[in-house]
Amino acid sequence: MTAETERAAPAVLTRLLVPAGLLAAVAGAFAYVGAVDPNEPGHYPACPLLRLTGIYCPGCGGLRSAHAFVHGDIATALGANALAVVGYGVFAVVWTVWVVKAVRGRPLRIELGPVQLWGFGALVAIFTLVRNLPFGSWLHP
Repeated sequence: MTAETERAAPAVLTRLLVPAGLLAAVAGAFAYVGAVDPNEPGHYPACPLLRLTGIYCPGCGGLRSAHAFVHGDIATALGANALAVVGYGVFAVVWTVWVVKAVRGRPLRIELGPVQLWGFGALVAIFTLVRNLPFGSWLHP
């Protein structure tokens, strides 16, 4: 092993600390939700928007979705909150890109312009609107 290789290994491990820590936190949260069933009453608080107005927010069903996802029931996870399942996939892709860039010594730069931000906001708004209309009942948690 050369001196340069000996110095590079700790540098790579240092660059991987933050992505590894984030993955550990997310895995811990998913493990908890997988172990404590949100379908059982009393384990988690109810959504305040749903409780006060009867309107499903974009996050409603997210815990049930995560619970089903952890148990490998993708169809139930999609039924509980399809947007959350898409978010799990986006997280996995972004995290993987982050790790690859960290190993290569490059920073992760996600530059979202106004078009992407407005598009994301519109997607969330449309999802929320459709799941609260009669024909969107298939998106109810």
